[in-house]
Amino acid sequence: MSTQSVAERLIQLCREGKNMDAIEELYSEDIVSSEIEGTPDQVTRGKEAILKKNTEWLASVQEFHSGEVSDPVVAGNHFSCSMSFDVTFRELGRMQMEEICVFKVANDKIVAEQFFYDMPAQ
Repeated sequence: MSTQSVAERLIQLCREGKNMDAIEELYSEDIVSSEIEGTPDQVTRGKEAILKKNTEWLASVQEFHSGEVSDPVVAGNHFSCSMSFDVTFRELGRMQMEEICVFKVANDKIVAEQFFYDMPAQ
């Protein structure tokens, strides 16, 4: 599977709300996930740990109002996309979130992901 194919599949699954399926299908067992500096779990290693992190994040959401995922931009074995969400969190209330996501592909799997976003003021 080419980087373009992996990118298109990830975007498709995310647009369908199947983010956990995307992790199961497309992520390497040894993936490294990086959040912005200063966040809890700034670096998460391994597919199981990333599934756990995403499960916990989803559990913190009270309601999804809307979400968008851009088409991918592919360069070599990397691709990026933007994601935006209108979400109400159980403890933080309603927030508009925007991020740039960068992924690295090797051996037909996503081996690294990094997210860039601003932390909401609290």
